[in-house]
Amino acid sequence: MCIGIVEYGAELGKMVKMILRRYTSYSQIEARAWNELADAEFPVLRHEYLLALEASGSACAATGWQPLPLMVEDDNGAPLGAIPLWLKSHSYGELVYDFAWAQAYERAGLRYYPKLVAAVPFSPIGGPRLLVTSAAPRDAIIDALIEGARAVADDTHASSLHWLFTDDRNTADLAARGFLHRTGVQFHWLNQGYRSFDDFLAGFTAEKRKKIRRERRYVQDAGVAMEMLSGADVTPSLWDRFYDFYTGNIERHGGMVHLTREFFHRLGSTLPQAVALTVARRGNEPVGAAINLRGNHALFGRYWGGDPAINSLHFETCYYTPIEYCIRTGLTRFEGGAGGEHKLARGFLPATTHSLHWLRHAEFSKAVEDFLRRERAGLAHYVDELNEHAPYKTGALALDAKP
Repeated sequence: MCIGIVEYGAELGKMVKMILRRYTSYSQIEARAWNELADAEFPVLRHEYLLALEASGSACAATGWQPLPLMVEDDNGAPLGAIPLWLKSHSYGELVYDFAWAQAYERAGLRYYPKLVAAVPFSPIGGPRLLVTSAAPRDAIIDALIEGARAVADDTHASSLHWLFTDDRNTADLAARGFLHRTGVQFHWLNQGYRSFDDFLAGFTAEKRKKIRRERRYVQDAGVAMEMLSGADVTPSLWDRFYDFYTGNIERHGGMVHLTREFFHRLGSTLPQAVALTVARRGNEPVGAAINLRGNHALFGRYWGGDPAINSLHFETCYYTPIEYCIRTGLTRFEGGAGGEHKLARGFLPATTHSLHWLRHAEFSKAVEDFLRRERAGLAHYVDELNEHAPYKTGALALDAKP
């Protein structure tokens, strides 16, 4: 649905039209057009991934994730920009927590839901949320997209608009336009040109190096062999087994299962080149697995499950084998997912994450702005403390190694 026409280029002596369109399903958007805008570094932004979330019943209106993607086209229909936008009836599955804001609204007799989020559902992978072509004036496209998002917020009576896990460039774009800035922390592994896993461990202190070798030995002594599979090597039956591991792990920890079995099957069939599945086997029997997604330069981990009785299987499946894979294939970064201070002792370093927010209610917006200012200061001190406890020997990392 066309929701606006924006003109730009007066300073060039001509006027060019941009057509702003709102959709209610990713199936209404041509995959080629969307993928022209999506950065290949981030497979979660590809049309195949987003459509798999929706079509599988994982992120759809029935689960509180109504897709409302926006696109800007030129007057010839060529894509200029897009936002992966969703109308939310709750705050689950976002990994940037605003439950306290919602509770404050409720105590004041106001409605926090629905709200709008520009995000990838259930994913903490940072990246652009304003997808913009490199072949047109960037600022004009961004302004048109933000204007469209605000129009959607008005049409849906949304209380707020949230941009989750933005990259540095989008963070600057949105902060400059008045959105409130929030920071968080993740842990990322950085490839310093390592030749092998032992080369990586050589930069550790002796105590930390010994601990990791002991954890890897526990898995080997349990008779477990590790492998990394991608593409057609991940069979439908293996996807089923992975799904059982994934749901079992979440249920053991009292969490919520967001992704359906069909999602993983769709992902394997429509985006096989991005899949890197870590599989732990005892003989021919899988005893654990973790899903990773591969971009041009980075590996992204998120979900896993396995036999809880095998000592250190989690560390081997989710961290050590994927790190070896990154070293072998020349990937420069491995993001192991949200949270997890335990990653620090295993070679991951703290990296700051970003989100940007607009709240319709002026008084609440002011209160949130004050809260975020104090939260950012506290987080900066926390990151400094984390870096002091990194497992590396002094001088083991290059000066530009910090995420």
